[in-house]
Amino acid sequence: MDKQTEFKPYVPAERVTPELTVTSIVIGILLAVIFGAANAYLGLRVGMTVSASIPAAVIAMGVIRVLMRKNSILESNIVQTIGSAGESLAAGAIFTLPALFIWAAEGKGENPGILEITLIALIGGLLGVFFMVPLRNALIVKEHGVLPYPEGAACAEVLLAGEEGGSNASTVFAGMGFAALFKFIIDALKAVSGEITLAVKGFAGAIGTQIYPAVMSVGYICGPRISSYMFAGGLLSWVVIIPLIVLFGSGIVMYPGTATIGEMFAEGGASAIWSSYIRYIGAGALAAGGIISLVKSLPLIIKTFSGAIKSMVGAGAASGKRTDKDISLIVIIPAIVVLTLFVWLIPAIPVSLLGAFIVVLFGFFFATVSSRMVGLVGSSNNPVSGMAIATLLFTTLILKFTGASGIAGMTSAIAIGSIICIVCAIAGDTSQDLKTGFLLGATPRKQQIGEIIGVVASAFAIGGTLYLLASAWEFGSAELPAPQAGLMKLITEGVMEGNLPWNLVFIGVAIAVLVEVLGIPVLPFAIGVYLPVHLNACIMVGGLVRLLLEKIRYKDEETKTAVVNDGVLFCSGMIAGEGLVGILLAVFAVFGLDKALDLSTRFGIPQVVSDIGGLVLFAIIILTLLKFSVWKKRDRKA
Repeated sequence: MDKQTEFKPYVPAERVTPELTVTSIVIGILLAVIFGAANAYLGLRVGMTVSASIPAAVIAMGVIRVLMRKNSILESNIVQTIGSAGESLAAGAIFTLPALFIWAAEGKGENPGILEITLIALIGGLLGVFFMVPLRNALIVKEHGVLPYPEGAACAEVLLAGEEGGSNASTVFAGMGFAALFKFIIDALKAVSGEITLAVKGFAGAIGTQIYPAVMSVGYICGPRISSYMFAGGLLSWVVIIPLIVLFGSGIVMYPGTATIGEMFAEGGASAIWSSYIRYIGAGALAAGGIISLVKSLPLIIKTFSGAIKSMVGAGAASGKRTDKDISLIVIIPAIVVLTLFVWLIPAIPVSLLGAFIVVLFGFFFATVSSRMVGLVGSSNNPVSGMAIATLLFTTLILKFTGASGIAGMTSAIAIGSIICIVCAIAGDTSQDLKTGFLLGATPRKQQIGEIIGVVASAFAIGGTLYLLASAWEFGSAELPAPQAGLMKLITEGVMEGNLPWNLVFIGVAIAVLVEVLGIPVLPFAIGVYLPVHLNACIMVGGLVRLLLEKIRYKDEETKTAVVNDGVLFCSGMIAGEGLVGILLAVFAVFGLDKALDLSTRFGIPQVVSDIGGLVLFAIIILTLLKFSVWKKRDRKA
């Protein structure tokens, strides 16, 4: 009997409990809209979004279990499923669509209409769900124990802790409280640095770390192996490639830079080189890694589709247990066809029939890649923008070779890229949610319907949100830098005008192939190349803490498992706590309260003091993790 057959969810398949109820739908829609709006602002401001699955689960648990006094864990799970869709759809939209607003501000085109934004978001979101449905058995069930899906597992732990009470609940909520406090000190009060960099004089490379508890928690949940691959990719970028670029190109102006590399480095340090050049290398590595991953996964994907079609055509009763039931392919396939035709035929969407075909082809490809990727590193670290970069590279080239040009061709490329970007984000979110449901014993079909409801609600809200932010500030301004959208604009213009730095892209492809030849998992390594080393280092710290706890000698295996699991519970709480405060800080920023809380500006805290404070706080974060894991079980050690 294999691992999948042995696994028993919290709620047995034979037991039927409330899931998709009016209560869960109403609360879920509210959270989807709120999280979508807050994350749209966060992503445009800082270039990153906060995963909403765990915060939504915590809120659902509080409302349904505490306020309404209902003992319904699967109902709470549906709330987080619907609520998290808002954050994911917002992430996909803000990484691309603001490029259209920037072109309009430059006089090259017109602002997209709210209807256009809504339809692009709606079609991308629905395709993301529909592409993921037939992959659930292959990725969630068949690879249970192989793909950890850290946030999905953490979300399940949060809901279980609230259900079971006792020490498990206290560990989770302690993690939430500590992380909320740490996040508030770092990003609200700004009393200490949230990112620390170490640079050696005369050497262009840099190393450093973020000190956020949620990022470290992802490393702990993923474990030392995956964390080390990501960190190795970051080291290659920041300690090898960046110094080489500066060493050999100091006096050269190289596109997309507008000044000499030496001047860029003098002004912005290693980060300036990373922003201008390394992200293209990372995009190439991610694209190659995605292709390699897809080729390696083809047998499993084909087997999955074959089994699904056989069950659809053949044995009607073979759908089996409640926990095995997905939305039928009889619904999925026609829905995908109809949505594809909508992309082509609806006038508000500037996409041709060829563009619609590209949407389906690349959409399914990157939905598969995204679903596997979040299984490794979580949704918060899913480089959706990297996959969007790869999409825009291919899409813009195809459109250019087929005669599209100018602002019309670039607008079409961005529209296609936006749909696929949203597909990637929603597919990743759906995967995490289905993992949570798999562990809890939810009905997959009801979760998938919940995901659709969340997508529809969020799609109708995102257009108004973007217009509200565009009217308050200008995209590309200091208030809303929209870094990913600016990069998408640059790539699209670069391909259409024939001056994209292909050498950098092909270097990334070569790195990915080399890593695969060496037998190293290419996707986590490519993610490490693409992401800042500070984020990778923080994840690595979490992986090292996990390694430490696994290597300590215990009196028996049961004690070791208990200690490691306590760490997972505490880290799950830290992810939830930081996520909730991240949403709160976004609201503060919208209402201008963030400046009133900023102690660094008010008291003029020196950078060195802020950095030392950051290191001290990071040590405290690690100590709290140890306190609620290994030290909690001190009497059980050998």
